Amino acid sequence: MKRIALCGLIALSAFAGAPAEAQNFDEVEITATEVADGIWMLQGAGGNMGVFIGVDGTFLVDDQYAPLTDKILAAIRALGGDTPRFVLNTHYHGDHTGGNENLGRAGSLIVAHDNVRLQMQHEHPSRVFDRTTPPSPEGALPVVTFSETTTFHLNGDEVHVFHVRDAHTDGDSLVWFKDANVLHTGDIIFNGIYPYIDEGTGTIAGLIAACGDILAIVDEDTRIIPGHGGLADRGDVIAYRNFLQGVHDVLTPMVRTGMTTDEIVAANPLAPWDEAWGKGFLDTETFTFVAVNAIRNELK
Repeated sequence: MKRIALCGLIALSAFAGAPAEAQNFDEVEITATEVADGIWMLQGAGGNMGVFIGVDGTFLVDDQYAPLTDKILAAIRALGGDTPRFVLNTHYHGDHTGGNENLGRAGSLIVAHDNVRLQMQHEHPSRVFDRTTPPSPEGALPVVTFSETTTFHLNGDEVHVFHVRDAHTDGDSLVWFKDANVLHTGDIIFNGIYPYIDEGTGTIAGLIAACGDILAIVDEDTRIIPGHGGLADRGDVIAYRNFLQGVHDVLTPMVRTGMTTDEIVAANPLAPWDEAWGKGFLDTETFTFVAVNAIRNELK
């Protein structure tokens, strides 16, 4: 287990809220990819952001790490936007909420699901990282929270936000720009790579169900901003759901028979997926550990 933690620490640190001081952000560049009229995907270090710019102001989905706030704001201004009027957190992990305190201080209203605020108020021990992440400061917490859905009416569009249960975390949200036909999935979708799944609350069954929710919303023309990886489409979501279902089908019987996590990892049951999905920041061994933990969560 310690060996798994060490081999995955650098790659995984983005997803469990690794302390910003432990990372070097000096050379990080924020890049923008146009997704639709007025909507861009921003990438830097951590989860993909979405920004919607128009006459009613700037709407930002997720905000990466605190040391990157100035760079993120500069990128937004270069696109014609300003300090975000609203920031929507798709879940509580530090690579999606790290800029909350800075942006809240600058005047942004932070919005998220109820469980995002709750999770940010507690410390999070990690067996993968062999450490504990402390609670977020009060100024980083979402100011407005919701239980199931909320809608923003701005910039000539309707931005519908939907809570998804026990998927990547227990507080995930999908963000659908209805008229633009753009969906931001947060970390429900890792496009083309092994996903990290929250150690405390994430489940593979929930991720599979969430993919079904996404497929009920999108069509062949929908542009999808995933939590990690490049821009996606409906076909990518289908491939991801099929992959998750295959992993679930292989690992669940092993867990149910009483095999330990170390025994399952040593058996290398996910080798058939390594070539297609192992090109990201998680190796197969570390992802197997994460996936077994997620299945144990759903069987509790």
